[in-house]
Order: sequence, then structure tokens, then C-alpha cells
Amino acid sequence: MAEADPEISLENSGPADRTAMTSEPARKRQWSRVALMLSVPLALLVAGAFYWLSLQGQVTTDNAYVQQDKVSVSALVGGEITEVLVGEGDSVKEGDLLFRIDAEPYRLQIQQANAAIASAQANVTALANSSDLSGTDISAAREDIAFAQANFDRQDALFQRGFLTKADHDAAQHRLNQAREALRQAQARQQAARAKLATGAAVPGENPQVAAGKAQRAVAELALRRTEVRAPSAGRVAQAERLQLGQQVVQGLPVLTLVEDGSSYVEANFKETDLADMQVGQPAEVHFDAYPGLVLKGHVESIGAGTGSEFSVIPAQNATGNWVKVTQRVPVRIAIDEKSPRPLIAGLSTEVTVFTDGKKH
Repeated sequence: MAEADPEISLENSGPADRTAMTSEPARKRQWSRVALMLSVPLALLVAGAFYWLSLQGQVTTDNAYVQQDKVSVSALVGGEITEVLVGEGDSVKEGDLLFRIDAEPYRLQIQQANAAIASAQANVTALANSSDLSGTDISAAREDIAFAQANFDRQDALFQRGFLTKADHDAAQHRLNQAREALRQAQARQQAARAKLATGAAVPGENPQVAAGKAQRAVAELALRRTEVRAPSAGRVAQAERLQLGQQVVQGLPVLTLVEDGSSYVEANFKETDLADMQVGQPAEVHFDAYPGLVLKGHVESIGAGTGSEFSVIPAQNATGNWVKVTQRVPVRIAIDEKSPRPLIAGLSTEVTVFTDGKKH
């Protein structure tokens, strides 16, 4: 019975037996504390090693933002806005009419060009029917020369026989010379008329004045068509505060911005120390601050040709005595490979992870 009851055994045992029996549980508690103290650092070490191993083969940055291709829409002709068909945030398709510019000045230019063409055509008709080109003046001049020559021959014969004064002889000579000069002038006028009707190598078969008028009309018609400003691509309208009725549009000055559809990508600025194993085509994941839980797949599309500081307006000048080395960042373009269920707005903050080992962990 004493063996079955520890308390009776402890009371019936001697001092040495009682010391041995009480020290054994103490030693067990001491070993438990030591094991606990060792297990905590060991667990932290194992967790740290596991975390370190999980980061191998990938690089991450939160200095990344959604970018979209943007087109600054401007008018190719100047004038007053007479009609506006879109507003801020509207979605448009390629070729949709955005706004109109006053077309009346360009219609008047077309009328002026038509009048210039008609005038040139009338001049061509007049030149074709003129006496200068027909040769009648040349025929008359030749007849005058023949008459003057015959009269001079008679006068000269009389002068040689002494029946005519020198003054009359000289007058006959003068009339002959005048007839010959009239022929030369008629021939010159004929050549000038032919030159006016001639066509050049640039516009063969057409009078230059008529061609100039047609070119002027074509320019006016092009300007008239350009008074209707259409969307160059599909997208959403942004920065349209200048798009107001009555606003004077300056040629070439942007009036609104069109954010193109389907052009979203991420520009991630990685540290230069992260680029050792990065290559084009490696898979990537994109997390969005605006949409917790949304993860889109992508890949490295291109790696920037220079750091951000190289393309700044005022590049850093490091040739100074107090220079401090700063880790540079290189822009990396991440293409998004799947359609987002949420709208991707230009400028959204993201976190990008690139798997440099070529596979998703």
C-alpha cells in the first residue's frame, strides 16, 4: 500500500530519499525553460531563413504607377469653336467628332480660289484668240515691209539719178526700217503669248495660272475639312477645360487630351541593384493600392535606357567635393497581360514584383 500512495511513501522515506524525489521535477522544469528559450530564437531563425529563401528569384518595388498612352488633340486650323460634342470623361471611338471650328472663313477662301481659277481660264481663252498668237500682226508687218521696200527702191533710183532730194530718200529708208521693227515686235508678242499658254514639267498639260488656282482651292478645302476635329483613336476625354463655345483656338495648341483605351501599362522604378538578373519577358505581378486584393499578371516589356535623373530637366551634377552616392532608379515598363475587372486610371500607385527566375513563386 505504501508503494501505491506517494505521500505515504514520502513520509516513510528518509531525508536522502525525499531530496532525490523533489529535485527530479525541478530538473525537468529547468530543462523545459532552457528548451523554451532555445526554441524561440531557433523558430525566428527558421522563419527568417524561410522568408529570405522566399525572396530569392524576385525583386519588388512600390515605386510604380499606372501609365496610359495619351494624345494631345489640337486643331490644325485656327478659329472660333462653334460646336462642342464631348465633355470631360466622355468615351469616344476613333473618328468621332469632338468639336467644330467656324468654317465660314474657309468657305470664302474656296470662293476666292474658284474666282482665281475662272480668271485664269478666261486669260487662257483670250490669249488663245489674240492677234499676237494668231500671227495676223506678223502678216501685216511683212506686207508693210514689202510696201516700204518697194517704195524705197523707187525713191533710191530717183535719188541716184538726181531727181529726188536726200531728205525724201532718208524718209523712205526710215519707213522701211520701221516696218522691219514692227515685224520683230509682232514676232516677240507672239512668242510671249505662246509662253503664257505654255505648260511646265511640274503640271504638264495645264496652264500654270489655272493650276495655281486649283492648288489654292485644294488648300482651302483641306482647311475647311479640318474645321471638324475628330478623335484620332478610341479613348476617354481629359483636360477639356479649354473646350468651350466661343473659345478661340490657336493652330497647333492642344485643346484636350485623349487617354487611349487598352494602352495601360505600369512604369516601375527599380533600384539599379535590382537589375542584375532582370530581363525582358520575365513574369511579373501587379498589386494596386486603390484595389486591395486585385492582382494582375504581366511581364517585363522593356528596361529603360537611362536612369530617371538622366532625363530630368536639370540633371544632377556629381562633380563636387561633398558628393554623396545615391542609389539610382531605372524605369522598367511592365506590360499587363490580362484584362482588369476594375478601371485602370493613369497615375494609380502599384506594387510590382518581377520573378527574375522566370517562374511565379
